[in-house]
Amino acid sequence: MRNRTKLLILLAFSLVFCGLYLFHDLNGSYDYALPRRAIKVVAMVLTGVAVAYSTVIFQTITHNRILTPSIMGLDSLYILLQTVLIFFFGSTSFVLINQQFNFMLSVGAMVLFALLLYHFLFGRGNRPIYFLLLVGIIVGTFFGSISTFLQVMIDPNEFLRVQDKMFASFNNINGDLVWWAFAILVITLIIGWRYINELDVLSLGRDTAINLGVPYQKVVKLMLILSAVLIAVSTALVGPITFFGLIVANLSYQFFKTFKHSTLIAGAALMSIIALVGGQWIVERIFSFSTTLSVIINFVGGMYFIYLLLKESRSS
Repeated sequence: MRNRTKLLILLAFSLVFCGLYLFHDLNGSYDYALPRRAIKVVAMVLTGVAVAYSTVIFQTITHNRILTPSIMGLDSLYILLQTVLIFFFGSTSFVLINQQFNFMLSVGAMVLFALLLYHFLFGRGNRPIYFLLLVGIIVGTFFGSISTFLQVMIDPNEFLRVQDKMFASFNNINGDLVWWAFAILVITLIIGWRYINELDVLSLGRDTAINLGVPYQKVVKLMLILSAVLIAVSTALVGPITFFGLIVANLSYQFFKTFKHSTLIAGAALMSIIALVGGQWIVERIFSFSTTLSVIINFVGGMYFIYLLLKESRSS
């Protein structure tokens, strides 16, 4: 089966699941339920595309298929920021009640952290990419330790609000935030799509890419920034989804078996939409909100991560 046919099949499934989520069991409440469901579907589509795109390009840059952009500590920074805000200002403060301000503050903090980290590391010479990953892991662990310390000291009633921020949720999506995220996502994808052919060459390795005329440092820095922006937007919109990108990216590699990033990214994005929309429909209609989609994703992603580690160890 050709990859174009596979993409069309995935597109058809994604449209079916979106239609099922939008119109199933409406019972005539089109004016009330349909707009709210549409906002949630748009949020899930944006999140799926952002996570899929950022994970595929991040794994291409690092030449490692068991890494995600979350390893840079952005998820930990988001949880730390929300914990600090609630700890010092309370859950009824302006920075928590005003979701637009909180969204822009969260995105700005995560992107600024990524830019400072990249400038500190790349501005002092061409250091290897794995040094950046090591620093990201250490900083992420540091952020997580501070968050845990503050959560132990916080008021129990306020801690419930912190818990809401620790897991991704599509149940209470602000429509204004969705359009802000949509605008940022479109701009980021337009910038990144101009370098889609360079990503194909980067997958061959650093030395090969340089010999073929790719400005390696420039492209790597830009892709890292775009990846950080997309993860920041998706995390600030719905919350952290740690293993989701790992799942859809590796499924895209196995399903399409190609080096073309235009196909891999499109396939991973469609798989993300199917997983998020279909999974949310199952959570609402079958499990009756007894669990959350992020818990299922993290469980499946953790198992899949262990499988990939075992597979890599056997092949080596």
